[in-house]
Amino acid sequence: MDGTLGGFPGGAPGDGTHPGDGTHPGEAADAPVSGGRSGPSRKTVLRAALAVGAALPVALAGASTPALARTARDGGPAPDLTPTCDDGDDPTPEQIEGPYFKPNSPQRTSLVDASTPGTRLALSGYVFGRACKPVTGALLDFWQADVNGAYDNVGFTFRGHQYTDAQGAFRLATIVPGLYPGRTRHIHVKVQAPGRPVLTTQLYFPGEPRNNTDSIFDPRLLMTVRDAGAGKEAAFDFVLDVAQGPGPGEPPGGTWAVGTAYQAGDKVTYGGAGYTCLQAHTAQPGWEPPATPALWRVG
Repeated sequence: MDGTLGGFPGGAPGDGTHPGDGTHPGEAADAPVSGGRSGPSRKTVLRAALAVGAALPVALAGASTPALARTARDGGPAPDLTPTCDDGDDPTPEQIEGPYFKPNSPQRTSLVDASTPGTRLALSGYVFGRACKPVTGALLDFWQADVNGAYDNVGFTFRGHQYTDAQGAFRLATIVPGLYPGRTRHIHVKVQAPGRPVLTTQLYFPGEPRNNTDSIFDPRLLMTVRDAGAGKEAAFDFVLDVAQGPGPGEPPGGTWAVGTAYQAGDKVTYGGAGYTCLQAHTAQPGWEPPATPALWRVG
């Protein structure tokens, strides 16, 4: 990370230091999304505000634009990704733990030293809850293969855990893991907000040929990756299924509103919790999601 906040030179990932935008490298700063909305995502704006210690611009807080997690030089259509942190979106997808997890890893933010072989990788990002607020003190436990595609099942090489800081940020110094039969390149991680269930998942590298043949691969879990001298820098933000108070710029009751026509599958928040619409209806006073289980389910 070279001492920079959040891993990308000059600031946190997506802090606006990448020329021309406030996104991660390779992200679309103002790409339109479904429904005709455009502009930076709430999470992108929040990342920038956290990086400089500024107040979140309320005028931008309601926008939602999915990031394009790919190397800046990659072409072709962008895959669907882990949802931008917009109230009502699904959390970061779970993935299998695999056979190589070991508990009791050492607490550290660097898995390498000067003699460690492999291409250096500086990974950074934030952990958010469902209301786009950073999660302080979240546990992140990383493990991965070495440059030859082998896991250390005796010691704790390329294994370590850490906690997010007051801004919900994390930083990890490691290497680009090697390949082994049957899998594409990936990094394992467990993420847990204090006192909440553990999210077990994996992070992937864009542009890997084996992404097309690995049955476990999920494009929503692609990191944003770019070259950085002789190494690489990567970024990924986790969204945990953690209920929080209203997000920045959100009405106290949430995104649910009287008079709105909802369709089955629509997602809203109310009172800090997320809800999914079960049947089409137009919201009326007294039909708040917690009071109408026939219309809304939690989640």
